[in-house]
Amino acid sequence: MTGRRLWFVGIGGAGLSAYAQLARAWGAEVGGWDRVRTPYLAPLQDVPIEIAPEPVVPDGWEAVVSSAYPNVRGMRRAEFLRELVSSRRSIVVAGAHGKGTTAAMIAYALRESGGDPAWLIGAPVPQLGSNAGFGAGFLVVEGDESDRTVFALPAEIAVVTNVELDHHSEFASRGELEAAFAQWLATARHVVRDAPALAGELALPGEHNRRNAGAALAALELVGVPRDEAEPILRRFTGTGRRFEVHAAGDVTIVDDYGHHPTEVAVTIDAVRERFPGARIRVLFQPHLYSRTRHLAGELAAALARADDVTVTDIYPAREQPLPGVTGKLVVDALSDLGVLAAYAPRVEDGAARLRRRARPGDVLLVIGAGDVDRAVPLLRG
Repeated sequence: MTGRRLWFVGIGGAGLSAYAQLARAWGAEVGGWDRVRTPYLAPLQDVPIEIAPEPVVPDGWEAVVSSAYPNVRGMRRAEFLRELVSSRRSIVVAGAHGKGTTAAMIAYALRESGGDPAWLIGAPVPQLGSNAGFGAGFLVVEGDESDRTVFALPAEIAVVTNVELDHHSEFASRGELEAAFAQWLATARHVVRDAPALAGELALPGEHNRRNAGAALAALELVGVPRDEAEPILRRFTGTGRRFEVHAAGDVTIVDDYGHHPTEVAVTIDAVRERFPGARIRVLFQPHLYSRTRHLAGELAAALARADDVTVTDIYPAREQPLPGVTGKLVVDALSDLGVLAAYAPRVEDGAARLRRRARPGDVLLVIGAGDVDRAVPLLRG
């Protein structure tokens, strides 16, 4: 990387901010553009950053471009990530659910056991201090199948948490997705898949997190961390940003979570019941992507029906354009078909206000979705 001048278009995102940090640690001069300042820019305060409505790439810089900006010329983020992964012995974690948590577990356990890892994870990891780390050992990477990025990464150890169709605009069927995973896994030296869950209590509640820990444990054993050393480290791992973040708010509790697929919504509600037995659960859910909502409205409703009270906002579009007739009300209507009376509050602010009005002492208010629904947390805390 030494001698290169890398300009990251979309540097405020979880992914490119981590790539920029690692590139700088490996000798590159870095800078970037984004529309707004984000918390991910905190470790990059001393590099040139342009905040403007439209992408900016100054002369004399090599552009690395987020997949959110397909019309900007430059190296795609997938190509750059492949370059990073190719330069180091790597553990790549992929799957529809749990890949970020599992990758963070592996990086945390490696660091705590003296492995000196580097890592690239698409969320803040409080116990690691950042979403990127720069050690001399294994590079631990959260791989993303949403735009097929992960399938170009040359992993020494490939970890698959699960495979479920979640990106309907990219894959025509689960069969196509399974085939892509199979082709990628055939290139890895070692594969961790269907690892048994780690039994017993963890700092993170939920059977899904016990499965994540089981996958992390299997990967750690492959790199030489003994099971009896890795297990207690994994048990004290407290999670990544917006994955079951708990906030006290007077006589109620707020849980903020990134879950957005029906499976994630269901296991998160189950985890709330495990952590807070007997509590009434009121959910504020923001659907993510028009394509996902159109295909999975019924499944989302079935997952949300596990809660005691449900409010649904309008869809967070992310990279997609609106589809006729596709709004958050599809999920509310599907809940009605299941006999559940849910509320449709298109704006996050309106949904938060409804939860505040209805909350009673002892309730758990679950804010869940992959968009900007976390704006509700300070509104609920008052």
